[in-house]
Formats: sequence, structure tokens, C-alpha cells
Amino acid sequence: MRMPGLFRLLALSAALVLGFSSLASAQTAPRVRVDTTLGSFVIELDTQRAPLTVASFLEYVKAGHYTDTIFHRVIGNFVVQGGGFDLKNVEKPTKNGIPNESGNGLSNRRSTVGLARTGEPHSGTAQFYVNLADNAALDPQPSRWGYAVFGRVIEGMNVVDDIGAVATGSVGPHDRDAPLQPIVIKRVEVLK
Repeated sequence: MRMPGLFRLLALSAALVLGFSSLASAQTAPRVRVDTTLGSFVIELDTQRAPLTVASFLEYVKAGHYTDTIFHRVIGNFVVQGGGFDLKNVEKPTKNGIPNESGNGLSNRRSTVGLARTGEPHSGTAQFYVNLADNAALDPQPSRWGYAVFGRVIEGMNVVDDIGAVATGSVGPHDRDAPLQPIVIKRVEVLK
């Protein structure tokens, strides 16, 4: 009777297969580096849970859309938002909004990255935000759409925290919460 040994061997084999497949999927998850005037941070994108949002975001990245845009909305202990306005606070043209993927099981927790939108649920285009705190209020509810999380900051969250701590007020078309000194996104690039 060598069944317990066989079961142990099978369990170990299954664990190794699952471990290698998890490692392989982690290595294939696309990552982008966001270079700003305050430093850089890296976002790992979740193609499994937010495929439409990630595909759209990567199209904007590859087109150079984010070069010389600003973080135009900074609310301490909440979010930093950018990617939509140029250095003159003029909104950049975008494609049409994409379907809202907020029901993907990803929650707006500290360091996660979400797609900004208007009050219309399927209006998200190029603007993104990084959660400075756990913001479950942005998640979907049975009675309303939420804000789709599509990635998370895996390096440089201290830079995002620094952005979240800058002085804000009324700047250009922004009534409030805009950095008084521009925080520029110099570029966003896909990492190999």
C-alpha cells in the first residue's frame, strides 16, 4: 500500500504545475513605467480581468498620448488622476469611451489603477487614476456601475504618494484639486 506516497507525489506535482503557471502568467502580465517630474512608477496591467480597458490603455500608451500630460486632479488620501490634459490644461482628444469593466472582481484598493470616467458608465477613455487609499466606494454596487480597476502599482508607490501630497487649488479649467505646480507625465512606456 503505497497510496499515501503516490498522493503526496501527485499533490506536489499539481502544486508545481500551478506554481509555474502562476509564475508564467505573472511574467506575461504587461507592465508600463510612468515617468513624471516627481519620479517614476510601474503599473502591472490585468489583462485577465480587464481586457478591454487594458487594450485601450495600451493603445493610448503606444500612440504617445500620455507624453506631456499632467496630473490634473489630486485629492490626498483618495486618488491622483491624470492623462487627459496637456501642459496648457487643454483636454486632449480621445477615442470613444469603452464598455465599463468595473464588475471584474478587482476592488479600488490602495495602489490599484482605475479608469476615470464621467457620470456615464461607459465613458472611460484615456484618463486614469491611482488609489492612494482603499476606496471601496468606487466599486460597483447592485444599483450602480463602479469604476473599473485594470492594474496596480508594483514599484514606486512612494512617488504616487508624493504626488498625492502636493498643494492643490484652482488652476485653469479645474475648480479645485489641481496641483498648483504642474506634475507632468513625461512619458508612459511598455516595459519588455
